[in-house]
Amino acid sequence: MSKKVKGPHEDITYRINGAAMAVHRRLGPGHKEEVYQRALEAEFEKVGLSFEAQKNLEVYDEGRLVGYYIPDFIVEDKVIVEIKAFATVHQKYLGQVITYLNHTGLAVGLLINFGERSLRPRRVFPSPQAAEFRVNYQWLFVPDWLKAERNTSE
Repeated sequence: MSKKVKGPHEDITYRINGAAMAVHRRLGPGHKEEVYQRALEAEFEKVGLSFEAQKNLEVYDEGRLVGYYIPDFIVEDKVIVEIKAFATVHQKYLGQVITYLNHTGLAVGLLINFGERSLRPRRVFPSPQAAEFRVNYQWLFVPDWLKAERNTSE
């Protein structure tokens, strides 16, 4: 009996994982994340997966724009994909994907680390306790223009 939990959009996550494995097979570990980002974009195009790369997702706190979450990919408008290129991936990056899922309302994400010898993508699901979304400032990108705007209004 398989211990694997059946999740949403398995057909898409399977295709994403296949694309990631093809990239990892060709490049192996040891490159910067941006190298894998570009290679995965090309592989997604090759296998016919539609995606948005590094889409700025606006984050508001009490009606005020406070910054952006920027997932590496949103694939087929259904799956968040966050890539890393570390020797080992810290648990906090699962929290990053969960934050993106809670913010977007999407049902599944993948955390893919290209930095290890063997590629083991992790499926991630939104937090069931997230009745209301709270801004997670750890993963928030605040552009310089927004910082300047904030400083002039104080």
